Amino acid sequence: MLHRFLVLLQLKFGSCSLVCDVLEMFRLLIFCVFGAIFRWVSASTEVCTNSLLPGAKGDQGEIGEEGDLGKLGKYGPSGLPGVPGDAGLKGEVGHIGKMGPSGDEGDKGDKGVDGPSGLKGKPGTTCDCGRYRKVVGQLDVNVGKLRDAVKFVKNVVLGLRETEERYYLLVKEPKRFRDASMNCKLRGGTLAMPKTSNTNRLMAEYVLQAGLTGVYIGVQAQSTVGPGSYVYADSSPLQGFVAWSKDDELHSRPSPATNSSCVELLSTGTWGHVECEASMFFVCEFPKSRRRGGGGGRGTPASASS
Repeated sequence: MLHRFLVLLQLKFGSCSLVCDVLEMFRLLIFCVFGAIFRWVSASTEVCTNSLLPGAKGDQGEIGEEGDLGKLGKYGPSGLPGVPGDAGLKGEVGHIGKMGPSGDEGDKGDKGVDGPSGLKGKPGTTCDCGRYRKVVGQLDVNVGKLRDAVKFVKNVVLGLRETEERYYLLVKEPKRFRDASMNCKLRGGTLAMPKTSNTNRLMAEYVLQAGLTGVYIGVQAQSTVGPGSYVYADSSPLQGFVAWSKDDELHSRPSPATNSSCVELLSTGTWGHVECEASMFFVCEFPKSRRRGGGGGRGTPASASS
């Protein structure tokens, strides 16, 4: 459009210098107009704009009322463990527990001191005791027969052997040493402990007559007593009598590699080492119960059958 305006001026006036002067004046006019508009806009205090200018900071308002309780947030992570508290007071003594099982029967005590003699009794009356002696004699015969019958039942039917203080039962059930010991306890006794040569000989004959070569007895190595030490089933140490074979006597210390810390009684009457995990027959022993007052009453094992 400006080009057309210049062409018209040149055609009208026909001089190029004149056209240039007019154009320069026109430019000055436009510049003056824009300068006046700018000064007017800069001097104006109100400017029309779409944005709001922030005002000066006002005074602090009053504190509002407390808001409602917010919703419960998520549980936070667990805290560090606290310092241990002081020890509490000692509690009261509890109730008395149930009575435990009866322990093993102890060894026979020493004979006590004889008591003083009693007073002299009154003289008896004479009587004809002939018929009473006959009755008493018959009773002695019957008691003897009864003793023989009881001995037959114990030795033949039940297969028991006995000494003056104990019964012995050969149990023909192959078990490991620990199971054999528990079996004897359940029967009311313990594994047999040959503490004398007579008892050892009786048990060896018992094994031989049963057609066996060896059985478990109540002798075992005990590491708490000392290396290579043996004790009976009642935890008493071997004292006095032992019946080791020649080979086992030379190697009486148990071997950790084979765990041969248990003992068997051979039919020859000698002792030998054997592994405790081996399954073997065994012999149990039971103490004889006696009546009060030193009577000769005896009681057989509660579970004597094998």
